Amino acid sequence: MTGGGADVEKNWAVSSADAMEALGARFAGAINGGGVIFLDGPLGAGKTTWTRGFLQARGHQGAVKSPTYTLVESYPLSGGVVHHFDLYRLGEPEELEYMGIRDYFSADTLCLVEWPERGDGIIGEADIVLTLRYCDDGRALTAHASSEKGARLLLQLT
Repeated sequence: MTGGGADVEKNWAVSSADAMEALGARFAGAINGGGVIFLDGPLGAGKTTWTRGFLQARGHQGAVKSPTYTLVESYPLSGGVVHHFDLYRLGEPEELEYMGIRDYFSADTLCLVEWPERGDGIIGEADIVLTLRYCDDGRALTAHASSEKGARLLLQLT
């Protein structure tokens, strides 16, 4: 981890799907209020698994699957609304305008965005960028703060 401003970064080695869900739950315990988290990584790296752990820790009882075809699933939870986006099948970033994308991003909602690069130019900047990658027999997750708010949130993680 580096210090100062939005230049905060933390790294984790993740050995299993259960460990990835547990890490998502840790983030859920540290993040309050609205914000934007980008989840970056190849297919199967654990983006939706991390999100499942996050949402279940926030009180969601049902299944959590990637909204690959619907583009977004919204979860009204006790700590506020969480919107889970999967932009993998998005043809052009401009398609997001047709679905009213800007209405989802407000000060009091948390947006988790898989494949954020497919929405370049339409969706704004993230507070935290999570990069997941394959590493030996598990995964590695790097969390990088892209804003002052993101830096404060990452510093709360123990």
